Amino acid sequence: MITTQYRNERFSNALNLIPQNIPPIWFMRQAGRYHSHYRKLKETYSFMELCKQPELAAEVALGPVKEFGFDVSILFSDLLFPLEALGMALTYDPGPKLSFSLTSEKDLLKLKSSDEAIEGLKFQRDAVLRTREVLPKDVSLIGFVGGPFTLMTYGSIGKHDGNLSFIKTNQNFVDQFYSILVPLLKQNIELQLQGGAEVVMIFDTAAGMLDPYNFHRYVVDPMNELTKLFPNQIGYYAKTSTETQIKQIHQIPNLAGFGVDHRFSIQETLKNFGGKGFIQGNFDQELLFAEEGTLKEKIREYLLPIKDLNPEERKGWVAGLGHGVLQFTPERSVHLLIDETRKVFSE
Repeated sequence: MITTQYRNERFSNALNLIPQNIPPIWFMRQAGRYHSHYRKLKETYSFMELCKQPELAAEVALGPVKEFGFDVSILFSDLLFPLEALGMALTYDPGPKLSFSLTSEKDLLKLKSSDEAIEGLKFQRDAVLRTREVLPKDVSLIGFVGGPFTLMTYGSIGKHDGNLSFIKTNQNFVDQFYSILVPLLKQNIELQLQGGAEVVMIFDTAAGMLDPYNFHRYVVDPMNELTKLFPNQIGYYAKTSTETQIKQIHQIPNLAGFGVDHRFSIQETLKNFGGKGFIQGNFDQELLFAEEGTLKEKIREYLLPIKDLNPEERKGWVAGLGHGVLQFTPERSVHLLIDETRKVFSE
């Protein structure tokens, strides 16, 4: 096991369930198209260059930390790179496109072994290393990989949503793909932890569409493997998770924590599932488009019920959004949410 040093005190407290007044803050997609710093870099470099050149990936990740004062930075990368490493050529035009789809056992024969494929992901370790070097010493750093089921959906239908009948009715095929993919994800996570990531998030965009049985088979079972190998270093988030799915995730041993989207009451989630790992979320990211006065009201409406919980009841909370920062989100809104969160919990 790779020993973890938590750099940010608030993030460390959340992971270790130490009660505190002010929560740590980070947002999914905090480095992205809404931010002028990122757009300026994008004028010169392609998305692939920004991800794969460690100096550039570090600069992208550093930008929002300097601008907004996030407690945690996240590796700038893309969850589809394991598919590319396996031999599925990946382009962005502007969205992701893979060179072929996984629709038969014959397609699986085109894939590299995990030991071959991991060579194509070592740039992520280098990017984490470089990001750690440029970040302030009191800012934590996390990595991420795509969840196996989400990578399966992208590999077979080219997107994270749509008709999943092929996947749901061909379990042997999925099992064969998982036998290649899951070992690669284990190696991928280890690379990021070696580089200095304190936690690696599993972003499982497509998993919310699964029924409880298939969620256990395609999500919980591989997650159990990952958390056994990397205890208390793996976090999980799936957009549109159901309460049943959250219950299943909560039961995974040695999970560092999980995030919920804005459809959940964060205070009820803390009451029902707190005390085992961090719980992140979950201000509605679409509200960030409101004009300043309205947004401030919405932020207070969201935060004050959480503040009614005492520090013991809200221990483990990591403040964030229900999903990622949307393109065209006003930067002033990001500033306001962060500033108001710290203000409310310091009052």
